Amino acid sequence: MIHFVGAGPGAPDLITIRGQKLLAKADVIIYAGSLVNPALLEVKKPECAVYNSAHMTLEEVLDVMKKAEQSGKTTVRLHTGDPSLYGAIREQMDALKKMNIAYDICPGVSAFCGTASALELEYTLPGVSQTVIISRTAGRTPVPERESIPQLARHQATMVLFLSTGHLPKLQKELIEGGYTAATPAAICYKATWPEEKRFFCTVGTLAETAERENITSTALIVVGNIIGEQYDRSLLYDPSFTTAFREATETTNGSDTDKAGMDQ
Repeated sequence: MIHFVGAGPGAPDLITIRGQKLLAKADVIIYAGSLVNPALLEVKKPECAVYNSAHMTLEEVLDVMKKAEQSGKTTVRLHTGDPSLYGAIREQMDALKKMNIAYDICPGVSAFCGTASALELEYTLPGVSQTVIISRTAGRTPVPERESIPQLARHQATMVLFLSTGHLPKLQKELIEGGYTAATPAAICYKATWPEEKRFFCTVGTLAETAERENITSTALIVVGNIIGEQYDRSLLYDPSFTTAFREATETTNGSDTDKAGMDQ
């Protein structure tokens, strides 16, 4: 059996209980060494074979999985954050299906969640943004034109950008081209939840300058949007003038259809 496991954003205690149990019983662990905190491997069995996929091709990873399966061993494929985001797991799962090797997926806490925690942000502030766009700028891996940064920036929603720290001059230019002003709040979070975590608040117009000054070249997420600012509306869910499925209103308002308006907030 192959278990794809999300390692979480970095801190060893932010992996799920299920994920940690799978690591502890694994006979073989293949981990994304360029991004996964090696401290997560401290729970492994002494006899467990460990492979760092940063030095491996897809074919080499699959060969390790196949040989482990033929030997009746349990394998954990440990990916950073949640494996569904930029984890390159689809190609592995498709290959395992062709080889009739069973697998499952254990979700993890994504780095974008760890970043919100580190920066003390709420991505979906009432009156500011109710949408989070998770994307990346084009690099060696292309991005469909319909998903280019200028196209996405036109929504003026909260944006969380992976794999873009090495392209910040291009990124800030594209964000402004898409409609954000140079003064729009932004932040750079390096290795959220790791011991070496660093956080920098800036603006869209100073993203590249900030990263260069602080020597941040990789392993960071970029957050863009007015949710970093100070202005937002109070949540209707906890407004005393709104009745929900669980609480009666204790104040009245001028609206005629407010009795159930807080139910889906």
